[in-house]
Amino acid sequence: MPLLYDLTKLTVGAALRLGWQPQVHGREHLPRHSGAILAGNHLSVADELFLVTAAPRHVTFWAKSEYFTGRGPSGWLNRRIVNGMGAIPVERGGGRAALSALDAAVPVLRAGGLVAIYPEGTRSPDGRLYRGRTGMTRLARDAEVPIIPVGVLGTAEVLPVDARLPRRHPITLRFGPPIQVAGRIHGPRDIRTVTDEVMAAIQQLTGQEYVPHHAPPRPART
Repeated sequence: MPLLYDLTKLTVGAALRLGWQPQVHGREHLPRHSGAILAGNHLSVADELFLVTAAPRHVTFWAKSEYFTGRGPSGWLNRRIVNGMGAIPVERGGGRAALSALDAAVPVLRAGGLVAIYPEGTRSPDGRLYRGRTGMTRLARDAEVPIIPVGVLGTAEVLPVDARLPRRHPITLRFGPPIQVAGRIHGPRDIRTVTDEVMAAIQQLTGQEYVPHHAPPRPART
């Protein structure tokens, strides 16, 4: 694991375990050494923190590219953090930039790493589970790794949007059995089928109401 990631688990992770005592189920579904995509529902920015706390291995996340190129004291600090955590840079704006971010995750997965992805594409605006985007399945196909569904409950109450301080609330994380992708993708329809299968598995883990269309983009802050 990257050194900063280790330190974060020892400090922030210990504080989260002590303060919230998250209940973790299905950890045995995580591979010990091989690569896999962890596909979870997205309720809060706290999702990543609790996922890091629950997973016994290093989990790679994406971070916007500005964090890797910023200048000045804050830019230096951001660069140290994202590089120290082993993050993957992503260009905002979608299209080819988004595909490049997925491509950057392929060698991480093929090398035996775990990569977390939120297939809804954004935080749920109302606590429901929205239709998944297919990039997750394309990535699993290209890297030849399985997808492990992850269900997180309680993070929206711990750290609501625009909250300054976290609140006490029970947290539960559930890892489901791996969903194999290899040999199943023969066209666009198969990619959608597997994506929907993953979302159904996440729904079983969380009990959220499912919405059969993509989540609306979050409004820009003024």
